[in-house]
Amino acid sequence: MLNKFSPTQLLGMGFAFLQRFQQQRIRTFSLLFAVGFSLTLAVSACSPSASNNGTQQTTSPSPAASGTTVHIGYQKASTVLYALKARGELEKAFAASGSSVTWSEFPAGPPLLEALNAGSIDFGYTGESPPIFAQAGGVPLVYVAYDPWSPKAEAILVPKDSPIKSVAELKGKKIAFAKGSNADYLLVKALEKAGVQYSDIQRVTLTPADARAVFERKNVDAWAIWDPYLAAAEAATGARTLADATGLAPNRGYYLAAKSFVDAKPDALKIVLDQVKEVSNWAKNNPGEVAKFLSPALGIDAPVLEIAEKRREYDVLPLTDEVITKQQEVADTFYKIKLIPKEIKVKEVVWQGKVNNS
Repeated sequence: MLNKFSPTQLLGMGFAFLQRFQQQRIRTFSLLFAVGFSLTLAVSACSPSASNNGTQQTTSPSPAASGTTVHIGYQKASTVLYALKARGELEKAFAASGSSVTWSEFPAGPPLLEALNAGSIDFGYTGESPPIFAQAGGVPLVYVAYDPWSPKAEAILVPKDSPIKSVAELKGKKIAFAKGSNADYLLVKALEKAGVQYSDIQRVTLTPADARAVFERKNVDAWAIWDPYLAAAEAATGARTLADATGLAPNRGYYLAAKSFVDAKPDALKIVLDQVKEVSNWAKNNPGEVAKFLSPALGIDAPVLEIAEKRREYDVLPLTDEVITKQQEVADTFYKIKLIPKEIKVKEVVWQGKVNNS
């Protein structure tokens, strides 16, 4: 039945599942994510200030007639792009050519990629899973760089007084997670290693905020989640980690661009990546400053955010064969458990240009 829908529908269907407040347009799409799309790391960036289908747009001064405008989608929890917007360095980099930048805020990776599909943005950042679903839906995206993030930055938690001591003991238990997310992939791989079938658990698919609530009330037995929600739950509840992603999942982030932007404006793309690299280097070397910067936006105390920052990595790197292979494994896993309707080849949508690694 899935193959009767158009690519745009396949991408959009899951957004109704992911965001209750994504109402009119998202509800016109109804199937793919109902069986498998979800929030990414970026779901943790949900913002009450978002509007107009999850976006809030600000525009720099109009470009010169000969200039161009670069449209960037960001989330508050996507540290680098959020900081790049706040610092205004990208606008300065484009000013000499009479070009400009617009910024659109999204509560999650899926609606960000819907906007990319619609031509509303040229560039953005998400976790591992959203681009897989987007590619399966025919979205003309290109992977242009990756962020190492960290396998320590996501984990499967249980309450501090839980009798559960191993992943194998999750068989038959209720586990909260965001379906189709990085945490979902971690859960699949952790269960597989422990000899437990994905179908042998009771899956409770929730946003991080809702999952936190049911976890604290002990209405679920475990919770698969990522930073900074992971760090916040540990600090507030004393939750125990059954397993993090070490040896199980790469937990990487990806910088993505519209194929039309890559083809038509490669010089603009390189300027964006250069500026992203500079902010990434700042974030890598200043976890305390990053925590203070993000705290008001995310509503999480700076000391808790600093814990999350210190166990994650930052960089802007070209996709190697190894990285592509690992991302292909994520895609194959989601196809195997029927979260995407067809097999895809990640390498077919990887940019062949160069990322400045200086």
